[in-house]
Amino acid sequence: MDEFVFRRKIYDRMLRWKQESKGETALLVEGPRRVGKSTVVRLFAENEYKTRVIIDFSKASDAEKALFDDLSDMDFFFSRLKVLKGVDLYERQSVIVFDEVQKFPEARQAIKALVEDGRYDYIETGSLISIHQNVENIIIPSEEESVNMYPMDYEEFRWALGDTVSIGLMREAFAKGKGFGDDVNRRLMRDFRLYMLVGGMPQAVSKYIETKDFAKVDAVKRSIVRLYRDDFRKFDRTGKAQDMFMAIPAELYKNANRYQTTTVIEKTRAETVSELIYLMQDSKTVNVAYHANDPNVGLGLTADKSAYKMYICDTGLFVTMAFWDKSFSENIIYNKLLNDKLATNLGYVYENIVAQMLITSGNKLFYYTFPDGNKHLYEVDFLLSRGFKLWPVEVKSEGYSTHKSLDEFCTKFSSRISNRYLVYTKDLRKDGATIMLPVYMVGLL
Repeated sequence: MDEFVFRRKIYDRMLRWKQESKGETALLVEGPRRVGKSTVVRLFAENEYKTRVIIDFSKASDAEKALFDDLSDMDFFFSRLKVLKGVDLYERQSVIVFDEVQKFPEARQAIKALVEDGRYDYIETGSLISIHQNVENIIIPSEEESVNMYPMDYEEFRWALGDTVSIGLMREAFAKGKGFGDDVNRRLMRDFRLYMLVGGMPQAVSKYIETKDFAKVDAVKRSIVRLYRDDFRKFDRTGKAQDMFMAIPAELYKNANRYQTTTVIEKTRAETVSELIYLMQDSKTVNVAYHANDPNVGLGLTADKSAYKMYICDTGLFVTMAFWDKSFSENIIYNKLLNDKLATNLGYVYENIVAQMLITSGNKLFYYTFPDGNKHLYEVDFLLSRGFKLWPVEVKSEGYSTHKSLDEFCTKFSSRISNRYLVYTKDLRKDGATIMLPVYMVGLL
């Protein structure tokens, strides 16, 4: 069965670009592989333009690549393009798509001349797009406007299942600060746990809708993880990036205050580790949270690049990776999540989903630790900058009513804080100054 074509929010973002840019910039859609970039761009090109030309550089012909050898005569360039693709182009009514442009950087460099020509619109898609191996010999065009595409967020996932109501009701409840009641919350949490298991990769969502079989969904996710793992191997022959990527669930399971690189790879220079982290972030397959040494509204100003946590971009993939060396039937997270029996020591799954939801809704990730006076550390999982204040966020996997780390942090930095949140699995309510937020509402922060 063909993959479903899902409604994606990035479509509206692309529409704004078309209306506002009016050909003055090209749009670069970046994101991890298999996130649906090509699908949404092709749909957009078909719906919003009179005609379209799509060059897929993962399988482009030599003749298509040769077009970019000489851009001195644009009339000749477009004449050859129209003949090769058999498509008429209409000024300001046609779009040219460079799919998988990272595989042919010369096309990306050509964007400057093509945009300056002004006849048509240009959209690029790419994965691992700005890694230095791909762009070291080209001039990156300033006429390029980039937008990140993420795995399907929770609202897009609900749309895929035919639910266009739930998220709107959550927004209303969040705005009013009123919960749904325990019975409704249990149903909403059941729906959300399904999202955690399946994830937001379109192929996995398609397979779930088609079969309702988690074993088959897991097989799809394993193929995507293997693809990412192999990609890292192509760009890092040492295999260290691949090993660091695959170890993310295990590192979060330790509940340490940082990703401990030395337990994953052999002793490596700090500069090399920084390059590997950049590689992983740039692939969009990993979300990184840095320690904020002095938590304030300018969180990035005091970020400690040597202290970080890493999360997988999609929690569905994370669930599969957590039991990578076991068969599907032995993956206890599926059974425990489905039956709401996720033990405390598996709460790192919730931490990953919160990181994913915060990134998708436009936040950068920072956290903070400080000593408790007894040779242990208090830890606030995430810090959000809002106006001139901070919103600290602590994540719990069960219905905890205690939040010692959050309380101590808010006492220590009281003048810097407005809202404070405990993210958990129960209904929306307040505990003193702390807002107890069900995890399915995190995307509303």
